Amino acid sequence: MKDADSNPSSSGQQDSRVDQLDVPSASPRTAQRPVRKPQSLLPPGASGALDVILPSITVGGATAVAGALSGTVAGIVRSQPVGLFTLFAAGQWFVLGSSYYGARQVAINAYGGNDSMTATDKVRASGLAGGFAGMLAGSIRGRANIIPGIIFWSVAGAGGQAVGGALFGRNYGAKYLASRWSPVTPLTDRQYEKMLEEKLLKVDAEIAIIDENIQEIRNKAQLPRP
Repeated sequence: MKDADSNPSSSGQQDSRVDQLDVPSASPRTAQRPVRKPQSLLPPGASGALDVILPSITVGGATAVAGALSGTVAGIVRSQPVGLFTLFAAGQWFVLGSSYYGARQVAINAYGGNDSMTATDKVRASGLAGGFAGMLAGSIRGRANIIPGIIFWSVAGAGGQAVGGALFGRNYGAKYLASRWSPVTPLTDRQYEKMLEEKLLKVDAEIAIIDENIQEIRNKAQLPRP
């Protein structure tokens, strides 16, 4: 009993040895390696597919209306059944519009989002989407129209994106504000800072004038009456 009570340090050393034996040492083989996740073609979340499908249907509906109008005009001009031309054109343009928008959104997600894309990436995405839409639209009219549809709509998609990027990529808003026709004038940070400094100087000058007027009034009030 005396030996056990008089040597608490030895028992502590034994416990520490046991703990060291129980804890397995980490080895490089068991260390977890970072796993690189592939880029998703759809937006994250359970509704990622719906975020692409629903807008595609909306765009397809808008293009279907335009196609129905053009089909009606074509049926009247050619003296053909107007209803048949209208339905066929509406269906074809619905497939074209919805498939183009959906394929373009998938391509944008594959590039990592619209903000991380360059102008060339957007042209490629639009060209691929146009080719896919042209393939589907051409297949409706027959196998002989698939390849021409792919070529035509690929060029149309890429060319339209290139022209749109060249036009809207320029900062027309800043140019208009800097022109003489603009009712407002754009200011840089330095110009705005300088304008504020000038206003502060004017305020300080007005405060100094007010202080002088107050002092004059006080001096007049302190003068003895004759």
